[in-house]
Amino acid sequence: MKGFIAFIREQGVVGLAVGFILGGAIAKMVTSLVNDMINPLIGLLLGRVGQLSSAYLKIGHSKIMWGNFLNSTIDFTIVAFVVYFGVKILKLDKLDKKKGA
Repeated sequence: MKGFIAFIREQGVVGLAVGFILGGAIAKMVTSLVNDMINPLIGLLLGRVGQLSSAYLKIGHSKIMWGNFLNSTIDFTIVAFVVYFGVKILKLDKLDKKKGA
């Protein structure tokens, strides 16, 4: 059992697992925050009352869905911010033991 735990710590699997768990756990909450709170405020600022994700630029018969792209970008930025600072605050980045340390 000690050999298995040493392998897990040396390979950095703990940090990787924490990243996946935190990312998955907060995804719904962040999506709701972006869709229900941030996007309506941005929509008001841009003069588009309603869902920002439905904003588009029409060129000919095509629609460029810039609102949906902006929505996804905001969502990703918040998830990355929360995961990064969550790991730093909880000092989970110090869990992995490198070889020779």
